Amino acid sequence: MPASKPVRLGRKRVLPACPNPLFLQWLTELRDEAREKGLKIQYVYQKAINSLNKYPLPLQNAKEAKILQNFGDGICKILDEKLQQHLRQNGPQAPTHSLSVGGPPPGRPDNNSLASYRKKNAEGDGGRRKKREYVPQKRSGGYAVLLTLYRQSQIPGSKGYMFKLELQDEAQLLCDKSFTVPDLGSKYTAWSSVSTLIQKNLVIKTHNPARYSLTEEGLHLAERLESAETPEGGRLEVRREEEDGPGVVDLTGCDKEETEEDRIEDVKERQDAEVGLDSQTTNRKPNEGCLLPGTYEILLCVDFIETTGGSHHRKQELVKELQRNGVNFDVRKLNVGDFLWVAREKVAPIPGQLRAPTGRELALDYIIERKRIDDLCGSIIDGRFREQKFRLKRCGLRRPIYLVEECGTAASHLSLPEATLKQAIINTQVVDGFFVKRVQDVRESAAYLTVMTRYLTKLYQNRTLSCRSRELEGDEAADEEEGGILPSCSLLSFAEFNYGAVKNKSQTVREVFARQLMQISGLSGDKAAAILEQYNTPHSLLSAYERCAGEAEKEKLLSSIRYGKLKRNLGPALSRTVYQLYCTKGALS
Repeated sequence: MPASKPVRLGRKRVLPACPNPLFLQWLTELRDEAREKGLKIQYVYQKAINSLNKYPLPLQNAKEAKILQNFGDGICKILDEKLQQHLRQNGPQAPTHSLSVGGPPPGRPDNNSLASYRKKNAEGDGGRRKKREYVPQKRSGGYAVLLTLYRQSQIPGSKGYMFKLELQDEAQLLCDKSFTVPDLGSKYTAWSSVSTLIQKNLVIKTHNPARYSLTEEGLHLAERLESAETPEGGRLEVRREEEDGPGVVDLTGCDKEETEEDRIEDVKERQDAEVGLDSQTTNRKPNEGCLLPGTYEILLCVDFIETTGGSHHRKQELVKELQRNGVNFDVRKLNVGDFLWVAREKVAPIPGQLRAPTGRELALDYIIERKRIDDLCGSIIDGRFREQKFRLKRCGLRRPIYLVEECGTAASHLSLPEATLKQAIINTQVVDGFFVKRVQDVRESAAYLTVMTRYLTKLYQNRTLSCRSRELEGDEAADEEEGGILPSCSLLSFAEFNYGAVKNKSQTVREVFARQLMQISGLSGDKAAAILEQYNTPHSLLSAYERCAGEAEKEKLLSSIRYGKLKRNLGPALSRTVYQLYCTKGALS
């Protein structure tokens, strides 16, 4: 039997007392009370006690304890309530904590508050040292963003800021890490460093969609980065002057470790969908930001609602038909419409990364709203049909299409007569100006989508595509070329299109007014738009009614407003209905 190891004898190190005895006492009482009642929260309190015992500094209040592990909002609230009760009973000067007898442990600061500890730590020993200046690592995300914003600001006539997609696109050339796809085993991208730049007051973020620009401090740092000498194989250095002499910041070191706050900020940036990319500014070179022939592919986008929920078998049949026909498609969330096509940039995989970076996507001017005959009936009854047409016509894509499935004998069991449904379809094409394609079932719908995908692939195969912004709408030259036969090559980015089509986003008074008007029977989107041209808010309309001489004049106020391509009058009947809606006091008869 092997000899046992000798037992080491010696003095056991005395652990310092907890500098927050009141918090420790209250947590222990809460734990014991929960243990007596058999509650599982006792384990939460025990974990908080363990964290508090390890913390060497006094806490002024429970909010400061949030930096400790296992201290959530609930525990901090309870401790704060007990602390306030303690101060009321013993006076505002009552001691709330004490340091261990004999002073702090070696190497620990002898402070009476967390604030003074942080202050002294920032100042260093006796104020002889300063806090190390933040300078991003060369070819990191922060480095690339600072240089990109600086170089853009130096261009004559520069707008002084950059949108997110624009900034990511140009900064990528200066960065070794992707701005959109995290590295293998990581959850961060190069864009995560932007939150650090904002916290360091180097970059400022304003407006919505977000605009990024340099602060004065960021401008000075970017100038130094730009002018720093970078000999081949050497180290990039930036000198800084301090009170005790010049120092050197090594830019080959690592960026500040990304925190949970950085991750949350990055998620917010992704969700914001800031899509103000304008690749046709006068400062760009020809073809810069464009998709050249052969550098993109045509992809069908299918709204996820078309593949989930409802009749699962029927919706899966559509997917299977598209797969059987060899259609290149992608299922995603579309905020308007059921199908559309994008030109997606082809990008090569980056060595060392699991997935290739996401290429730019431009939305082609073709969007399809699919309607089964029973769905058409329901949408007419509840008013969704007019609203959908209104949103489709204003989504930014110039060729909206309605795909109507007859569904055989289903029309005989609907709430509306078949003649009414047929009239609604005809009005959609003749009056509203939509192209309407009528098919019999899901299989024919898939066949139509297949044919359209192949047609658009051929139509755009030799064309250079550029990105336009919704803010610059009105350039219809390409759309009118050869009588509209040739497709427009100035397209919205998919991100900007989808963000602009969000149904429940914050709306202007004008948009809400338009929706109100369209709830009136017989008042279409074109008629509502014509009214809005003269009275863009309810207040302006009500003011016009007040200026009228009498009741008859008020009823006819809107009757001569012209709408649509044929410039027909709105008519006295609708004018009177709108007047009664907005000016009748009490319930309408």
